[in-house]
Amino acid sequence: MSNRKRTVALTGGTGFVGGATLDRLIAAGWKVRALARRAQAPKSGVEWIAGGLDDAASLTRLCDGADAVLHIAGVVNAYEPAEFESGNVTGTANLIAAVKGAGISRFLHVSSLAAREPGLSRYGASKARAEKLVATSLLDWTIIRPPGVYGPGDRDVLEMFKMAAKGFVLLPPHGRGSWIHVDDLARLLVATLPPHEDATAQIFEADDGEPGGWEHRRFARAIGWALGRRVTTLSAPRAILLLAGRGDRFIRRRKARMTPDRASYMSHRDWSIDPAARPPSALWKPQIATRDGLKATARWYKAQDWL
Repeated sequence: MSNRKRTVALTGGTGFVGGATLDRLIAAGWKVRALARRAQAPKSGVEWIAGGLDDAASLTRLCDGADAVLHIAGVVNAYEPAEFESGNVTGTANLIAAVKGAGISRFLHVSSLAAREPGLSRYGASKARAEKLVATSLLDWTIIRPPGVYGPGDRDVLEMFKMAAKGFVLLPPHGRGSWIHVDDLARLLVATLPPHEDATAQIFEADDGEPGGWEHRRFARAIGWALGRRVTTLSAPRAILLLAGRGDRFIRRRKARMTPDRASYMSHRDWSIDPAARPPSALWKPQIATRDGLKATARWYKAQDWL
């Protein structure tokens, strides 16, 4: 049997989830070939490939000789609606073409729970279309739909921590959602790569193991607990969230963290995972209890002067 180190081609390795996953891949013994638009500092075990999902030549270099492909990159927030289509749909199609051209069969695609409700947002619609491309690709595919992801380095949930530090948290309309620590998600992505065969043609939804997910107010109070603060919660109607999204988009332009599109899918009442879609326990189980994870995240934010 060959002792050649296995190679995984990775997109999104410079992002929040991708960075945590890259470290897990190296620790698991993978050689990583990672796509990046900007020059990156040298990292042991990583070969950086300059390019993007819109650059066919760079995707060919990325996939050449790889044993598997892990596609994490995607557009979550967009100033123009067309950016969702180009980043999530066309980018995925371009990558699938490169994967097939390289003769790779194993393809792991990171999607979103938003793909379950494509009518709510352009983001969700684009993720649903990308999933369809993957599922009809004839590759050995697996799709992972994460719920809300938090942990050190995240800037989206940071907004909730900042509000909680002031004693209040503005929330979407009453509802619930599932959450997962970024390290648990990274472990799942690595576990789903070869040689595991029980993940073929599967769509997995994974979370922290909390039955039924977290009611929004309960999760906000857990963040307050992590900060040592008692918080007041305010559930905003969908119309107010949409107004806030327009305001943030107008003020912060491309840097806006709340947009009308995001406000639309955030207003959905139930973003908890489907328990029937959990990964098999023999493959993966969450290890980080959410209260513990929030406490550690709060410490990290404070250490970095983000709070």
